[in-house]
Amino acid sequence: MKRNLLSILILALLIVNIALTAIMMFTFNSTFSKTAALVNDIAGVLDLEVNGPVTNYEGSSNTISLADTVTYDLPESMTIPLALGDDGKAHFVMVSVSLSMDSNNADFKNYKLEGVSERKSLIQSEITEVFGEYTLDEARADTEGLKKEILQRLQQLFGSDFIYKVSFSEIVWQ
Repeated sequence: MKRNLLSILILALLIVNIALTAIMMFTFNSTFSKTAALVNDIAGVLDLEVNGPVTNYEGSSNTISLADTVTYDLPESMTIPLALGDDGKAHFVMVSVSLSMDSNNADFKNYKLEGVSERKSLIQSEITEVFGEYTLDEARADTEGLKKEILQRLQQLFGSDFIYKVSFSEIVWQ
């Protein structure tokens, strides 16, 4: 008799649980859709796209499609000494750098990929100088700042903005 009474009690609680869950789903469903609509409106105002086109660091309206992007990976990873930090120890970074270039840019047509690869030592020198100005803690905290500064230096070196992005494909701090 106690078993049957306990089974009936469990069944009643199960049915109440299912009913309350269904009520919650219908109640929150409208809230979820309103929240999703609000997020979409905000993203539309800010002109954000999940998989949008690539823009350069300055945030200009020039967008470069993936089909127009040519990448140049520096052939070997670079080991670069960093500035001395608060601990007084020498620290290094080992980094592989990749440059993204706009193949439709007039200056790219002048330099082409071969012209960029011929200036590999100048590119490596600029990268080394930028990393050498940062301590380990500063460099770790601001990798985007490093990329922007390297980009600016390379654009000054070539006198053009056909290089529009710098990427670190592999970075090891020591």
